[in-house]
Amino acid sequence: MRRCLGYQYQKDRLDFELAVNEKRDGKLIGACGLHISDKKNREGWIGYSTNKFYWGKGYGTEIAETLLDIGFNQFKLHRIYATCHPNNLGSEKILQKIGMQKEGCLRKHMWAKGSWRDSLLYAVIEDEYNR
Repeated sequence: MRRCLGYQYQKDRLDFELAVNEKRDGKLIGACGLHISDKKNREGWIGYSTNKFYWGKGYGTEIAETLLDIGFNQFKLHRIYATCHPNNLGSEKILQKIGMQKEGCLRKHMWAKGSWRDSLLYAVIEDEYNR
C-alpha cells in the first residue's frame, strides 16, 4: 500500500494504481493499474483485480478498456501488454475481448506461493487499438 501511495510523488510519474469502486454504491470491489515500463519506446502494461463476487459481470472488461483508453489516448503509448495465469480463463477472455493478441507464454518467470509459475503474455499496439 505504501509503495502504491508513493507513486503519486514520482517526479515524472510512470506508475498509476487505482481503487475500483462500484458505480451504484461506491463499494470498493478491486484495484487496477497502468504502468509505463519504457517511456522512450512508449510501452506500458496494465493489471486489474476484482473481488470474486464481481467476476463475470463485465467489471473486468470495463476496467481493462478504461486502462487502454488512458494509456493510448492520454499517455500516447505505442504498445500496452498484460499477463495472466494460464488457468485464469476469465482474465484471458477479457484480454482477448479488449483486442489484445496472445504473444506467448513467459515460462516460470514469476515466483508465487512457493513455486515458479508461467504467465500468458497479451499485447495490443496503438494502430490495432485505433481501428
